[in-house]
Amino acid sequence: MNTMATHHSSETGRSTTPTPPFRVAVVGLGKIGLPLSVQFAGSGCTVIGADTNPAVVEIVLGGAAPFPGEDELDERLGAALAAKRFTATTDTTDAVSRSNVVVIVVPLIVDHDTKEPDFRALDAATAAVARGLQPGTLVCYETTLPVGTTRDRLAPGLATVSGLTLGTDLFVCFSPERVSSGRIFHDLARYPKLIGGLDPTSTSLGIAFYEAALEFDDRPDLSRPNGVWDLGSAEAAELAKLAETTYRDINIAFANELARHCDSRGIDVGRVIEASNSQPFSHIHQPGVAVGGHCIPVYPHLYLRGDPSAEMPQASRRVNDRMPTYCVAQLAALRGDLRGLRVAVLGLAYRGGVKETAFSGCWALVEELRRLGAVPVVQDPLYSGDELRAFGLSPFNLGEPIDAVIVQSDHVEYRTLSPASVPGAGALIDGRNIVADLDAFTAAGVAWRVLGRRSNVDELAERGAR
Repeated sequence: MNTMATHHSSETGRSTTPTPPFRVAVVGLGKIGLPLSVQFAGSGCTVIGADTNPAVVEIVLGGAAPFPGEDELDERLGAALAAKRFTATTDTTDAVSRSNVVVIVVPLIVDHDTKEPDFRALDAATAAVARGLQPGTLVCYETTLPVGTTRDRLAPGLATVSGLTLGTDLFVCFSPERVSSGRIFHDLARYPKLIGGLDPTSTSLGIAFYEAALEFDDRPDLSRPNGVWDLGSAEAAELAKLAETTYRDINIAFANELARHCDSRGIDVGRVIEASNSQPFSHIHQPGVAVGGHCIPVYPHLYLRGDPSAEMPQASRRVNDRMPTYCVAQLAALRGDLRGLRVAVLGLAYRGGVKETAFSGCWALVEELRRLGAVPVVQDPLYSGDELRAFGLSPFNLGEPIDAVIVQSDHVEYRTLSPASVPGAGALIDGRNIVADLDAFTAAGVAWRVLGRRSNVDELAERGAR
């Protein structure tokens, strides 16, 4: 089936460009790429998903997601396979050769220590894509990138290897993913799809593809209609993604600063934030023990690669990176010398309900506890004891005796945490404001603090005085 239309070419007189129904290669079948693949298939595209991991491809072809927790994914994957609109392979080049649209969602890894991006996986994917490109193909990068990367690094690589000419028979755009794990299909419909091409033709082709491949909810609260938004250039689209995520990091850093100030003054930061946000120009986020994940703690560093003199992203990273150390200090203030004490860190996942450890606050908490001579142990309902040991962590089971506790993840299971869950604990730091019945801990004589909100230390002292 020939799904190509024509577009003028200065070399051949005519060249092909993609029109619906699209044949799409999605490169990278991770937590974004696989949902995107089945979304495109459900919209009528024929999709080949490519991943270098044979185990991932085997699982996907078997009709299962290789990761848990993504709403609707299993059902949509099964439907796409049954309709023969989706398949998967480890051969990226072959998948691209059979496609007229390529969407690349290979992650750009940032080194945990240096904060420098590691382009090796993305460069390798780009080279594999380039070897399979046919004239007229549209290539869309969705991986979050430093400003200028699409034009200055990735597109030239595509053109050099493929022998195609950018803007003539090879079209490239950037369109960032703007979704969160666990609710990807909801977010795809909820948020406008941003796009910017290297040239006007690339932009128009990208708009046509995403308008056909995505479905959008009505958003009356938006100043512009929902759908695909033309940002004017790849650089503008790259910056828009970095701006929205870096803003969140800066906002959370301010919330954390407020929480620390409220701790020192005996003020409930939750009431302060609620009052401030009742004025429509204030949108203060919530404080927390750590900022984790692939996005918020990472993208400020990508922003800084393009604007190294920017001060606010640097300051927000310093503030947020210090929060685990601050919370351990708060635990020591409640419990005293931590040397030799077993301290349970509840939650390895960076956020509740998502089995992902990227930049989780657990790592910094464990490191700081060890530095102070404590013996950290970790519990997470999403991870088995063997999985925790594979990370170099000592497992803990709720119900076992423990000396102190820090709640790191906002798993729903921790809402019902009780003194019986952590027998013997003399102190509790709730770093996510999730424990529902803190009065039960007070009744059991456990000292606790909710970050930036309140502590029962004065109440326990008054009880002791009586």
